[in-house]
Amino acid sequence: MTPAKVNSLNLEENESMPIECLVLGAGQEVGKSCVVVTINDKKIMFDCGMHMGYRDHRRYPDFSRISKSGDFTSVLSCIIITHFHLDHIGALPYFTEVCGYNGPIYMTYPTKALAPLMLEDYRKVIDRRGEEGLFSSEHITECMKKVTAVDLKQTILVDRDLQIRAYYAGHVLGAAMFYAKVGDAAIVYTGDYNMTPDRHLGAAQIDRLQLDLVITESTYATTLRDSKYAREREFLKAVHKCVASGGKVLIPTFALGRAQELCMLLDDYWERMNLKVPIYCSAGLTIQANIYYNTLINWTSQKVKSTSATRNPFDFKYVHSFDRSMINAPGPCVLFATPGMISGGFSLEVCKQWAPCEQNLIILPGYCQVGTVGHRLMSAKVPTKVNVDESAEIDVRCQIHQLSFSLHTDAKGIMDLVRFLSPKHVILVHGEKPKMEKLKKNIESDFEIPCYYPANNETVLIPSTQYIKAHVSKSFLQSSLSPNFKFLKTTSRADTDIILNEKTESLVQVCDDRVAEGALIIQNDEKGQHRKIVHQNELMAIAGGENHEVQFAHCFPVRVCNELKDVAVSPGENMPPVLDKHSLLHLLYTKLSNDLQDVTIQNAGDSLQIESFTISACLKEKCPHRLHVNPDSTSEAVNFCCVWSMGDEKLAWRVISVIKNLELKTG
Repeated sequence: MTPAKVNSLNLEENESMPIECLVLGAGQEVGKSCVVVTINDKKIMFDCGMHMGYRDHRRYPDFSRISKSGDFTSVLSCIIITHFHLDHIGALPYFTEVCGYNGPIYMTYPTKALAPLMLEDYRKVIDRRGEEGLFSSEHITECMKKVTAVDLKQTILVDRDLQIRAYYAGHVLGAAMFYAKVGDAAIVYTGDYNMTPDRHLGAAQIDRLQLDLVITESTYATTLRDSKYAREREFLKAVHKCVASGGKVLIPTFALGRAQELCMLLDDYWERMNLKVPIYCSAGLTIQANIYYNTLINWTSQKVKSTSATRNPFDFKYVHSFDRSMINAPGPCVLFATPGMISGGFSLEVCKQWAPCEQNLIILPGYCQVGTVGHRLMSAKVPTKVNVDESAEIDVRCQIHQLSFSLHTDAKGIMDLVRFLSPKHVILVHGEKPKMEKLKKNIESDFEIPCYYPANNETVLIPSTQYIKAHVSKSFLQSSLSPNFKFLKTTSRADTDIILNEKTESLVQVCDDRVAEGALIIQNDEKGQHRKIVHQNELMAIAGGENHEVQFAHCFPVRVCNELKDVAVSPGENMPPVLDKHSLLHLLYTKLSNDLQDVTIQNAGDSLQIESFTISACLKEKCPHRLHVNPDSTSEAVNFCCVWSMGDEKLAWRVISVIKNLELKTG
């Protein structure tokens, strides 16, 4: 890069509007993800989920905090849904069809295809529980008509100012992280993601972006997950042991994502071990989902895509559909039943029937929200009674096995993403408060990035940046490109010297504090506003003014060694004749070089120079810069006079402080 080729640059302006983050869900909890972010007057809702552990008003986000009048369409610029799990999309039909939002909604093609299946399955669970449905099948259909599907890395212009872009997140089929930018302010909202690949999905992928903020999930904020193969072996061993003894295995799981992962694992194991015990999936939802997986094969892992040319990786040989009438059928079996947290539905129905038998096994393969039966089973000591609701409980005598086949990233994955993106701020959502607090400390200590973990209904204001374009002068550009090396010598033998063959070699550290200093000139004429950055030496000529420099001065005594007391002193001098100016400065230079290793000291013979700070021996009997006279005998002190510019005031008083504590000695 040469000065002739570069004539403009971007300057960061710090007085732009702050980014406002209102957390309506997943604040210090896992459930009902919903974050409303305002970037330069554009208001975006990221996710619109529900909480599976509640049946009261806490089930949905408090939408009244977005608009008291209920006019959500004019307030929100758009809604972005990261993936099809109910804790990220479960409240969307209610928000659009009951609350009346009629603006744009964005999600990926797989999410748009699979979300209606998840929503309809949940609606049926609500009906079977006898609860009042908050949305109907018609609501789901009408809601999905408002959705615009997006491709990965496709830049969407929501309006003239707001642009969004989706990135592959792993986690489940179609899950995406979303980048949003308004003007120069930019953020990434991760949704749920996985930084490591599994059997059917790849790892999250995102570009290196210039970001003011990353809002990241923190489900496993403090967990470092062990080897995937070790978990798979433990899972297969537990299942095999149970069915070999004639027991039934219940695996509560969501129909999309973890179910496919574990079905692939068991199908392969059954093939290798030649097992005849049946494996079932409840109802037809998982079977139907496998059809979508096959259609959307490009969203899966590279291994699955390469295998699909010869066979359908989701056409499981040993996995069959399960009918309700088979719940009490004799003999061992393995059953995948929804929903995953046993919050109701078929998994709860089977749990009631199978849990009282000691021979059976319930495997919980993922995270269960507080308030669900799955969460109560995770912390239960068998045998025990587990409450289903206020009027019913389950007699649990079966084995309970918890394994983390999580689709979420672990603590290392979160730290790796933050390190890669290097945003100016981080907000943690979708996690448990104590774990989020620890992760916050790790992010701030390791990366020096401010980190926050707001609770539900709290707002965080994040400073954003705005860039202005300005031309630069040739002199300023040349000064910016010039090296500014400093050599920091270390002379402490105990700490830094290396002894090789009885010869000491001092270590030298090289520092390059390259800072471009100049002035921004803004001129207005009939053609508009013109900005140019010039070198500080050019400013006076351009402005047509005179350069006035303010200098400071100080004169003070420095003690000398006691051996000098007996040396004759000539009349009119305050120092022994054997110590002339050059000798004094040489002694001072030696002392300062040892004590101030991070600055460059130049010895000009009559003075020492550190930046604009100049010091020389003062022979005047009455110096105007001397504030007081040393009360001791003048033969025990010599005076030094210092001069410096305003810009080096802090440096000057630091050097003076060091000199005043010195005692000059002769050999």
